[in-house]
Amino acid sequence: MRLNKKTAIIFGAGQAPGETPATGNGRAVSVLFAREGARVLCVDRHLDSAEETASVIRDEGGEAHAVCADVIHEDQVKAAVDACVEQWGRIDILHNNVGISVEGGDAPVTEITTEAFDRIIAVNLRSMVYACKHTIPVMRKQKSGAIVSISSMAAWEDYPWVSYKATKSAMITLTQQFAIQNAEYGIRANVILPGLMDTPMAVDRRAEAWGRPREDVAAERDAKIPLLGKMGDAWDVAFAALFLASDEAKFITGAALPVDGGRGLRVG
Repeated sequence: MRLNKKTAIIFGAGQAPGETPATGNGRAVSVLFAREGARVLCVDRHLDSAEETASVIRDEGGEAHAVCADVIHEDQVKAAVDACVEQWGRIDILHNNVGISVEGGDAPVTEITTEAFDRIIAVNLRSMVYACKHTIPVMRKQKSGAIVSISSMAAWEDYPWVSYKATKSAMITLTQQFAIQNAEYGIRANVILPGLMDTPMAVDRRAEAWGRPREDVAAERDAKIPLLGKMGDAWDVAFAALFLASDEAKFITGAALPVDGGRGLRVG
């Protein structure tokens, strides 16, 4: 019960559809936080998907509610934050888990369109700003809080598409800014950098976009991982988030934590 009686709001708590029963990052984090005692507000653009996550939690005896919000719209983000405060009176944990890449039209810099670039900026980065803008005042009033955001090892690696890399890199520096500017209020902000993960969004969507079998895409990704030659999964990200959200990390703020099976150590 590492999050006992804490309240968490999770943006991107639903799950992308896929061919396999693999769990997405947002659902894994939501379920794990609830298993550790948190009350969870599951927020997603697709209400049915958010409700599926909340139902999993409730079926296990946890407390959860689902809210629909498209994170590119500030009024909807604010409404979700307000709903969390109205329901439970506080917000102890903000988890930012929203992100798109190829499905948003991402491309190399020589090919990117204005529409795709603006869309990915709005979903990946502006959403984080909106969530923090409306949650931080609640946490400042409480004199406590933990913000955990999901960036990507794409921020540090040789990554082919410009919009995803730009937004995931910016999330790291924004996390550092939020950490130092809110330390006096007892608010911590940290960011996780997942590597190649076996999730519906990461594998199934790519397989669909590229017109290739899922098994082939997964095998190529597995071959790039030093640690046992196997991708991680959503639960690896969820346990990292659990640690950073818990009081065990009470003296950690402004950190960028790779969860990548050692792939980032391959230099040259």
